[in-house]
Amino acid sequence: MRGSINVEYSRLIDTLVDTAEHLSGLPTLRVHWYDSADNGVPNATQQRIGELAKVKLRLGRFGVNGEQKGVDLRIGLDLVAHARNSTSDVFFLVSGDDDLTEAVEEAQVHGVQVILLAVPNADGKSHGVSRHLIRAADDLHRIDGPAIDRSVLSVDRQPAPKPSAPVTAKPGPVAPKPAARTPLDAAAASVAARATPPPAPTGVLAYSSTTGSVAHVMPEFDDAEQEQIIGDVVGRVLAAFRKSATPQETAELERARPSIPRDIDRALLLDASEAMERYTVDEPVRFRLRQRFWDEYDAG
Repeated sequence: MRGSINVEYSRLIDTLVDTAEHLSGLPTLRVHWYDSADNGVPNATQQRIGELAKVKLRLGRFGVNGEQKGVDLRIGLDLVAHARNSTSDVFFLVSGDDDLTEAVEEAQVHGVQVILLAVPNADGKSHGVSRHLIRAADDLHRIDGPAIDRSVLSVDRQPAPKPSAPVTAKPGPVAPKPAARTPLDAAAASVAARATPPPAPTGVLAYSSTTGSVAHVMPEFDDAEQEQIIGDVVGRVLAAFRKSATPQETAELERARPSIPRDIDRALLLDASEAMERYTVDEPVRFRLRQRFWDEYDAG
């Protein structure tokens, strides 16, 4: 609920802009902020957001049950229109909604990159991002959690106790209001309260080629385990392709040999990343995935 948080919109938008410019190495053209409003009329908060520098306010409306209407449609139309007009080379999308998958793919047809910016949960993983949308996008990056915490603060609302009798005495001093906790603080406290500390992970630090920074600790696999995982991933992806592919798609796959079409390659890398619990799949594993794919395809 929006009433349970306090947002410093200017600082939050600055965080998004800094993240986008750092990842792309390009200046930001504009931030589009999407929301719903009664009859399309912005409220006081939305007006302040729309008045921020380089921010364009785009409003949908509320349905009869209070749900947002027209917001996803506006995002999709804007994304495709700007891509078609070559307004920018890279678009950053702060959303995990599966309904935007088709719009992302259509924008990419016009030669732009679409990168997802995800909000991290208490474990540092991407929160609420559709797997279909991840497969469609060019990349996925998580926004810095502490930066979000400095912009979005939870508000503790405690109901006033009901008096058992009329108050006749002068009330004593009011206790100071507890400091606002960040969403990550609350989540971490909840996890700590119901779980014992996990054992220390066994692994090595890996270098992420996508961010140029040190990634999380990744579990080690011996050759047999790694080959088993690669085989399982290739088997699932190949089975899904054979089940759904049209004769034209099969012919295109064979014409592309030894290359693998982009959608199939992305599915291989994402499934391997998930199975190995690695954000970045290193080059030797990528090579084995592609080689194993053609081996299994020919044997099938």
